[in-house]
Amino acid sequence: MPDDVPLAPHGPLPDGGTVRPMTRWGTPVMHRPQAKVTTYDEALRGLAADMVATMYAADGVGLAACQIGEDVAMFVFDCPDEDGTRTVGLVCNPVLSLPEGKDRRLDEDDEGCLSFPGAFVECARPDEASVTGTGLDGEPVAFSGTGLLSRCLQHETDHTLGTVFGDRLPTKARKRLTKAHDKAADEFPPGWPAEV
Repeated sequence: MPDDVPLAPHGPLPDGGTVRPMTRWGTPVMHRPQAKVTTYDEALRGLAADMVATMYAADGVGLAACQIGEDVAMFVFDCPDEDGTRTVGLVCNPVLSLPEGKDRRLDEDDEGCLSFPGAFVECARPDEASVTGTGLDGEPVAFSGTGLLSRCLQHETDHTLGTVFGDRLPTKARKRLTKAHDKAADEFPPGWPAEV
């Protein structure tokens, strides 16, 4: 874990985990809703530590459990908001809230996914988002953000629901994404980031 990681509002991210290979789009666990967390124990803490280690090894800003092959509705993140302020956190059983009506503005920035590495394409998402859920001890947690943090909270919550961001793209954009991914494939071998 990087030395300069800010403390999460709900405590530090677990450390000491093992970097695991990234699960790729097309694997069944990536495309179905994840099992709700009902037991908060050492096994869950160990999984979270592996997720944190894998996220940092892959230079990501967020990672869901399904991205290391686990059918668990949980994600971790370390991501800046619109102002560059980093927020670090972990959410089990996330519930997403987005602005509606006149408060809803779309951000058409680039988006990528560690499970479809090396490719980015514009994906319109609301520019603000909030997520509620539980932490590693079952305590209530809540996070809100703008900019990249808003996108991250939406992207990772999608993963827990079995949605990859490519599902949200029009056909032409998805083709561009696939082309970029295929071009970068040699940089991300099957065992990446555990084996490079």
